[in-house]
Amino acid sequence: MQAPATTSTRPYLVRAMYDWCVDNNCTPFIVVQVDGSVRVPQEFVQNGEIVLNVSLGATSSLSLGNDYIEFKARFGGVAREICVPLGRVSAIYARENGQGMTFPLESASEGEATSNRLGKLQVTTGVVDTKAVGTASSDDAAKEGDPKPPTTPRPSLTRVK
Repeated sequence: MQAPATTSTRPYLVRAMYDWCVDNNCTPFIVVQVDGSVRVPQEFVQNGEIVLNVSLGATSSLSLGNDYIEFKARFGGVAREICVPLGRVSAIYARENGQGMTFPLESASEGEATSNRLGKLQVTTGVVDTKAVGTASSDDAAKEGDPKPPTTPRPSLTRVK
């Protein structure tokens, strides 16, 4: 007897990490592997990926659905509609401390059906290496006083007594 089909755990884990970031006054960022199914400003794509600030201050009409993350944001003063299939999200993390989750990419041939089991999802939690990816920040975030993303490795905080 075949087990009943279940939905992917990825959208639930992305929403949970997003909520954790918001609850802890952190800025949620997502890392997206760009292909033809992703609708983002192509001029901000670097090495086939883009990092997006998905905080409420940087977006409007944010929808973290089961299949897509959709929102509107301003890039370079121009309003854009963003649509990212959840299968193209490779990480979600807090900008302030790098804590987050990474996910393997779903290939187009696999589709949702083969990545629905947690064993196939292989979620990794911990600190995301924010130095390895660039960041595209919307104008809304910049208006709120957020600094431009660093182009060099970020300094670490050292406690001094």
